[in-house]
Amino acid sequence: MVNDDQGLAGRVALITGAARGIGYATAELLSQKGVIVVAFDLPDASFERVSALPGVTPFAGDVTREADWRHAIELAASLGQLALLFNNAGIAGPIASIMSYDADEFDRVIAVNLKGVFLGLKHGGRAMRATGGAIINTSSISGLGGSPSLCAYSASKHAVIGLTRSAAKDFARYRIRVNAICPSPTETEMMRQAEEHVAPGDPAAGKAVFVRNIPLGRYALPNEVAALVAYLASDAAAFITGTAIPVDGGLTA
Repeated sequence: MVNDDQGLAGRVALITGAARGIGYATAELLSQKGVIVVAFDLPDASFERVSALPGVTPFAGDVTREADWRHAIELAASLGQLALLFNNAGIAGPIASIMSYDADEFDRVIAVNLKGVFLGLKHGGRAMRATGGAIINTSSISGLGGSPSLCAYSASKHAVIGLTRSAAKDFARYRIRVNAICPSPTETEMMRQAEEHVAPGDPAAGKAVFVRNIPLGRYALPNEVAALVAYLASDAAAFITGTAIPVDGGLTA
């Protein structure tokens, strides 16, 4: 049974980084609301899981490759008019001081986290130009402040907010809304690397280091972030564009 209280049923969405974490939770939620979802991610076991969701069509590709974006948009167009793009794919990169950070790793993080969003805006915007739509980009609380051991990640997430604001003004004439979400630590695989770094061999202690700074006393859940994406994609958010919204339990308050 479709559970759609936001008027999303029947619309076509493309989600990058859809195989796990926030991307998977969003694909699952939108699927439940009757959205036709294209799940764009690198192929692996997790990719098979998201592909099994009802109403989800898989697309195996790399967000840093423009040709893959063209093919993903063509696939979405074959299913109907693209109405929602969730630019969610991202990687953390190494945890290291700027002084010891590998330049090739820096380029890799920027390519996935920033170039991938740029290409999504470029090709998603073209696909929505005639009919309007909503684009949501995943930034981070690391895009709102510094992260000393995640220089490339933090830089890329700051830049995502800049791209979001530029695109919001650029695309407004086409009735395309563009917003960013800024999650705090979330119950995803990405946080395991950070927990291991601060407390090797003791994941509970590592998690406690991050939780102690969050006023609500816990990580965000992927489905809680997905709920914000669904809201921003809906007609209820028709006058919201150019924003960067924290989902952080009060961390940046």
